[in-house]
Amino acid sequence: MQPKVAGRRTTPTVRVGNILIGSQHPIVVQSMTNTDTADAKSTAIQVSELARAGSELVRITVNTLEAAQAVPEIARRLEMMSCEVPLIGDFHYNGHQLLQQVPQCAQLLAKYRINPGNVGFGRKRDDQFATIIGLALEHGKPVRIGVNWGSLDARLLARLMDENARKSQPEDATVVTRKALIRSALESAQQAESLGLPHDRIILSCKVSDVQDLISVYRALAGRCDYVLHLGLTEAGMGSKGIVSSTAALAVLLQEGIGDTIRISLTPEPDQPRTDEVIVAQELLQSMGLRAFSPMVIACPGCGRTTSTYFQSLTKNVQTFVRERMPEWKMQFEGVENLSLAVMGCVVNGPGESRHADIGISLPGTGEAPIAPVFVDGKKHITLRGETLTDDFLQLIEEYVQGHYPQRSSSQNRS
Repeated sequence: MQPKVAGRRTTPTVRVGNILIGSQHPIVVQSMTNTDTADAKSTAIQVSELARAGSELVRITVNTLEAAQAVPEIARRLEMMSCEVPLIGDFHYNGHQLLQQVPQCAQLLAKYRINPGNVGFGRKRDDQFATIIGLALEHGKPVRIGVNWGSLDARLLARLMDENARKSQPEDATVVTRKALIRSALESAQQAESLGLPHDRIILSCKVSDVQDLISVYRALAGRCDYVLHLGLTEAGMGSKGIVSSTAALAVLLQEGIGDTIRISLTPEPDQPRTDEVIVAQELLQSMGLRAFSPMVIACPGCGRTTSTYFQSLTKNVQTFVRERMPEWKMQFEGVENLSLAVMGCVVNGPGESRHADIGISLPGTGEAPIAPVFVDGKKHITLRGETLTDDFLQLIEEYVQGHYPQRSSSQNRS
C-alpha cells in the first residue's frame, strides 16, 4: 500500500532523528512512556517495547535533574538493544535549566517538546522560552510547541476573555478558549522563528479532550499556517471510550488532509501493555488507507449461524500470530504489511470474503460438517479439519509470506 499523500495540506519537512515528518512523507505514529525516566533500565525497556510495536517516535518525561541525567544511559541501553527510535524530551517548568545542566541530554534527544503555557511565568517566560530555543539551535534540534487545553497561558486567556467581554456581542467562553489555544501556538512559533529557529524545525499541536473542540481547533490552525501538525486528543480516556473518542476526532481531521504525526493518548487498563496506544494509532491509519503497518485480519462478528466460539479463538490466534511475527517479517520481506487475511465463521459470506483476501478460511458454522476450506489468492487451496486446524492455518500463513514476498537486501535491513 502506497502512502496516500494526495489532499494533505502542504507543509515543510521536519527531520526528527532518522524520521521525516511532513506532507510529502507518511503520517508518523508517536507514543510516550509512563515509567520514571530516572529509572533508565525500565524506561529503555518500555521505549524498546513501544518501538517494536511500531511507534516511530517515543517521548519521555524529563522533569527532574535525575531524569535528565538518565537520558545518556537510556540511549546507551537502546543502542545495545539495536533500537534506533528517536527520543523526544517532554519539558515543563524547568526545561531551560535541565537542558543547560545536562548537555548530553540536550544533545542525545532528537526533539524537544515544550508547552508555552508553562515554559515560564510572568517576566521569566520569554527568557526561559528563549533559552530553550537557543539550546535547540545550538544542538540542531526541532521543537514541538505543544499547547494544551489544561495548561493554557493564563495571561493570554485572560486578555482574550477581557477583550471578548467588551464586545457588543460576546462569544461563548469555549470559542474564546479555542482562539487562545491557536493564538498561543502561532505566537510562540513566530517568537521561536524570531530567535532564529528555522521554520522547518517547528511542529505545532493544540490538544484538548473534547472531540468537537479538537476538530474545530485544528481546522482553524491548519487554515492559518503551514507548520507540521501533531494530532492527538489529550486525556482521551480508558478502553473503548478512549479509542472511540480519539478515532472520531482524528479520523475527521486526517480525512481532511490535516495532520502529519499522531498519538493516541489512552489511559492504560490495569495490567495491559502500554503498546495498545501504538496499535490503535496504526489501525486507525491503516483502516483509512493512509499507511500499512501489519496484515489486516478480516473477521465476521458472528451470529446465530456461528454459535461455536471456535472462529473467535481462531481470529484471536491469527491476529496474535501476525503481530508477533511482523517485526521479523518486516525485516526480511518487502511489502508483507499489505497481506490481507480473512477468518469467517460460516458458509454464508465466508467463501466470498475468503476469496477477496490473500489467504482466507471459511469455517462451517453451527451444525455443519467440521471442515474448513482455505482460499489462497482467490482460489480454493486446501480443506483443513481436525484438532490441528489452527496450527495448520498459521503454517499456511507463514508459508505464504515466505513464498510471496521478496527478500529485503541487507542494506534495506540496516535502513
